Amino acid sequence: MSDSLAKYGIYIDDLSKIRVLEPETANQTNKLKEECENFVSKITDFEKNSDDFIKILDTLAREVEKEKMKTIGARNLLRSVAKQRESQKQQMQALILEKSVELERLRIQYESLKKIEMEQLETIEHLSVN
Repeated sequence: MSDSLAKYGIYIDDLSKIRVLEPETANQTNKLKEECENFVSKITDFEKNSDDFIKILDTLAREVEKEKMKTIGARNLLRSVAKQRESQKQQMQALILEKSVELERLRIQYESLKKIEMEQLETIEHLSVN
């Protein structure tokens, strides 16, 4: 009897229910539906995992950028300190040169005054003796 109904597109399944689809087609359709639901579930999990991974990477990128800025700031500060020290070194060298020149001038003046003192002492002694 089920063959005679099948000619008209009516089928009886295992539970003795009347169906418009063939039982095998209905089973395959249900199986495909389950596989699709499973696929959608896996895709949803993948999307969630991808979003979490992207958030982690974004956080890491922000931290890396922050550290990069700190490093650039520290490097600039180091360069500034190095330039400042070089400037101080040049100032000290100029001061040393200036003081050396003054020392030489004072030494020459001292020698000159010493010579004048000697001459005056000789003159005083010469006058004392005469």
